[in-house]
Amino acid sequence: MTKIQQQGSLAWQKSTASGGGACVEVAKAGEIILVRDSKKPSGSVLTFSGVEWEAFLIGARDGQFNI
Repeated sequence: MTKIQQQGSLAWQKSTASGGGACVEVAKAGEIILVRDSKKPSGSVLTFSGVEWEAFLIGARDGQFNI
């Protein structure tokens, strides 16, 4: 697990289409992609390598997840 120290200096982004409070925010710290719950910005953060993040985005686009 990667520990990210200075979360306050990161540029967190979320989709303009998000709504209802069920949102995630994404930021980039060097080569690491960070994902957090927008309702709990000081909570846990998931970390992904660029390759992992790209695989996730492709899977989401292609409907590979049962959500």
